[in-house]
Amino acid sequence: MSWTLCTSGAAIDTAGANTNTTIVNYGSSKDTLDKWSDEAESLVCNECDYDVITNYASLTSSGKEILSTICCAYIAQKIIGYEPESIGVNGAALRLNLLQTHLSKGLAQIKDSNIKAYLTIS
Repeated sequence: MSWTLCTSGAAIDTAGANTNTTIVNYGSSKDTLDKWSDEAESLVCNECDYDVITNYASLTSSGKEILSTICCAYIAQKIIGYEPESIGVNGAALRLNLLQTHLSKGLAQIKDSNIKAYLTIS
């Protein structure tokens, strides 16, 4: 299931500069990043009450972008939380707050009862 809704590169870019180099090196931290991707995708499916992974091809491009933003924000929070000291406490707090805003807005959008009509191509 990993990496259907976003790429590892997009999630790492969303976390920003100066994050822990071990965790953002996909080769050495593949299992951890894959686990966080699975968590993000499960969260999206649960919030949508719809299997967006299996039905990915039927999603609109706008719907895919919303889901990608949610997953990137979730994974980026995990990346920053892995070692917030690498970017400084104030920088980490600022980034985490911004990512939480993106995550909350995206989740609010997909909770809307009309989301299936918006996300999927008829």
